[in-house]
Amino acid sequence: MEGRKKVTGRFAPSPTGPMHFGSLVAAVGSYCLARQVRGDWLLRVEDIDTPRVVPGAADTILRELEAFGFEWDGDVLYQSSRFERYEQALAELRQKGLLFDCGCSRKEILASAPHPGEEGPRYPGTCRDGLPPGRHPRAQRIRVPDELFCFTDMVFGANEQHLADAVGDFVLKRADGIFAYQLAVVVDDIDSGINQVVRGADLLSSTARQIYLHACFGQAPPDYIHLPIALGPDEEKLSKRHGNFGLAGEDRGASLLRALTFLGQNVPVELDGAPVSVILDWAVSCFDVKRISRQAACPDRT
Repeated sequence: MEGRKKVTGRFAPSPTGPMHFGSLVAAVGSYCLARQVRGDWLLRVEDIDTPRVVPGAADTILRELEAFGFEWDGDVLYQSSRFERYEQALAELRQKGLLFDCGCSRKEILASAPHPGEEGPRYPGTCRDGLPPGRHPRAQRIRVPDELFCFTDMVFGANEQHLADAVGDFVLKRADGIFAYQLAVVVDDIDSGINQVVRGADLLSSTARQIYLHACFGQAPPDYIHLPIALGPDEEKLSKRHGNFGLAGEDRGASLLRALTFLGQNVPVELDGAPVSVILDWAVSCFDVKRISRQAACPDRT
């Protein structure tokens, strides 16, 4: 281990509702993989999309994390306190010639994108070389190179995405003035020294964009570890609309054991009924990333 950089991981919930089983899975995975190599584990509240933030949800999530036995390093970082920093990042990209104003509405992009990308309509480049006559600036987009971006995920293996074909020049600041997730998460990870990102597989398709943004800022990307998606009873990805589905009320130890089992860990029966501190200590010591499945599934509630 000598000469290797200390691992710094993070957990970054969005305060748009109560903590649910999928959130717990991400917290458990990121915590164990950072702590088992004596790394730091930071906490970031991703409250940048202010219209979706539920008042009081952030404090509730922090209390839940404490009740589950998680201990984070340093102060909690709130994205809502970093708008000036995101503006600085946009100015840096514009100075490099990478950022441009876009006057297109979503309806116009849908109409002009006969060949959708991997995540919906692919931006056709209408304003890439300047705003057409009669258009006014709305969003701010970053120029995407005609390149294939390749990376290796520790669970999902080799991945690649051709950004120009998959999404095109993507938005970094929306028409409503809200900074895009892709910008905020990369700037936050760089500023916090994050070099290990553990999160749900629903964000796997965002990784190439974030690797590209790291390069635009002259930084190496972190290591990525994507976890299987937890499904609700409707077989859709667990989200805030499912409430706290999959959590065991006050029996947090049982919820931790279910999360570890969901992540493929060989949990000993002796941990049934154990305090959360004992379960987390075992998890940090014995967590094996090689046992994690790629398969989305409903949490076992038996």
